[in-house]
Amino acid sequence: MGKLIIFEGLDGSGKGTQTQLFCQALRDKGQDLQQITFPDYESDSSALVRMYLSGQFGPKPDDVNAYASATFYAVDRFASYKTKWGEFYRRGGLVVSDRYTTSNAVHQCSKLPPMHWDGYLEWLFDFEYKKMGIPAPDAVVYLSVDIEVSRRLMLKRYGGDENKMDIQEKDDEYLARSRAAAEYCARKLGWERIVCTKEENGVKVMRSVEDIHAEIMNRLSGLV
Repeated sequence: MGKLIIFEGLDGSGKGTQTQLFCQALRDKGQDLQQITFPDYESDSSALVRMYLSGQFGPKPDDVNAYASATFYAVDRFASYKTKWGEFYRRGGLVVSDRYTTSNAVHQCSKLPPMHWDGYLEWLFDFEYKKMGIPAPDAVVYLSVDIEVSRRLMLKRYGGDENKMDIQEKDDEYLARSRAAAEYCARKLGWERIVCTKEENGVKVMRSVEDIHAEIMNRLSGLV
């Protein structure tokens, strides 16, 4: 089997940018790899995810319970694995993904009381990695960003128009719960936690893209 590296974090944490920089750095060194992202919005397999995020099952994230919504995302990953990158991975290839099962861990735990998180994580990993048969990651890079910074970055992404946000991005209370769940998962599961913010003049701001990238490369130097 190959290796699977995941970039994880809340919306606005820079996952896409850091995934791209990491992959390009490895390609520049001659490394063959396949880069993927979830949800796979170009595939029919993401239909239920798109319906959920657009509010067709209810206007709030909690309108769909943690187990039901997890299956939407899991099926999308299964389809991607079977049709796009599974063979490459099984031949020993390196696959780098922006989001994965780890996103279900973060976003669906936030819908449950903390006392139920461990039980949910056991169910989730058994469901996706064993029953569905998609591979578990070899490393997870978690980009830790304060909620107020994530919010500013998301608003900038959409030109200040909150109407362009999906139901998860609009819900500040849900995002706060997701961050608490993400920090818990990072500690419990041994993710590579990268603190992406710093304080300047009493205000939380993002570290530079280059600085974060350099730390990621250093942290993963023994794996790739």
